Amino acid sequence: MTKAGVLSSKKILVSGGTGFVGSATVRALAEKYPDCAVTVLDRSSPHPEHALPDKTACHQVDITSAEEVSKVLQVVKPDIVVHTAGIVPTLPDRFGRGREREVWKVNVEGTRNMLNAAKEAGVTGFIYTSTCCVTTDDLSLPYPNINEAWPTSPHSLIYGESKAAAEALVLQASSSSMATCSLRPSVLCGPGDYQLVPSIHACIAKYETPFVIGDGLNLWDVTYVTNIADAHILAAENLMTTRTAAGESFFIQNNEPITFRDFCLAIWTHFGHTPPFEVRIPEGLAYLAGLACESVTWVTGGTTTLSRGSVRDACAVRYASGNKAKEILGYEARIGIEEGIRLSCEDYARRLGVELPIKTIKKQ
Repeated sequence: MTKAGVLSSKKILVSGGTGFVGSATVRALAEKYPDCAVTVLDRSSPHPEHALPDKTACHQVDITSAEEVSKVLQVVKPDIVVHTAGIVPTLPDRFGRGREREVWKVNVEGTRNMLNAAKEAGVTGFIYTSTCCVTTDDLSLPYPNINEAWPTSPHSLIYGESKAAAEALVLQASSSSMATCSLRPSVLCGPGDYQLVPSIHACIAKYETPFVIGDGLNLWDVTYVTNIADAHILAAENLMTTRTAAGESFFIQNNEPITFRDFCLAIWTHFGHTPPFEVRIPEGLAYLAGLACESVTWVTGGTTTLSRGSVRDACAVRYASGNKAKEILGYEARIGIEEGIRLSCEDYARRLGVELPIKTIKKQ
């Protein structure tokens, strides 16, 4: 069987399949392999912003329950598991430890449950949706053009810590009977995005768009969601054929680094907004202001957008080499960053019930 058709007639289970990345992966599988049987396992039922193909079988299961997970996998007996389920803390929770127990339970213990159930069910390929944060959530360092040889960070933000621990479980489980690999997307955008574009768009109403923290030249790399979906399919094809990806991790991104400021400006422009002026705030001063805001919210019990963590995040340099993913998986981004930003803004505008300026809409 050729690599191109290797997933035909296979049974594929996608955990977290009603979520942002999971649903995009299910749609991509249905498009490329309409004859494969896709099952979704998720604690949430399907919802409109993350639509699933009509023929998708869904099981409402919490991955923190080993018994529930095992029961479904024994019934489905999938050939391949794509494990996208997990908790991504919201921005107010990202820099604290308030949800540490919950995040660890879902991201680490839930992954352990998925791995154990997969082994028992005779799964032959297991793909884990990790994150670049396994490395970059240590905010004390810049990450310019890093590769997979960079160490993960055992002590960073709770999200990165939990995903690094889960990824280690996955890669250690790779064997001749069940090959595993891990994909590390950078920050994501695309249809159904509920964090990145919405939070940047919200700066317009808060009158925050003129303010530039630091020099504004720090490079990020963003992943459009259908590109990470493509990468999941390529990984599955590899594990079913050459297995050169077995036991390996891969950074997945658009491979088009862009300054964080330019990324924000592009989003605001699509919504017809241009900052009327710019005020540059030195990173050190912003850091002190973030500390002050944290102190106020600690006293009042409220939440703050500005914190020491958010300042470091906004000034971070984080982009990786895509060479390993290209050489082993054959991955290249199909949707470029410019088109990805446009499509993301159009989708978010639809959800908001607003119309974008005509000039930002590409004619078909």
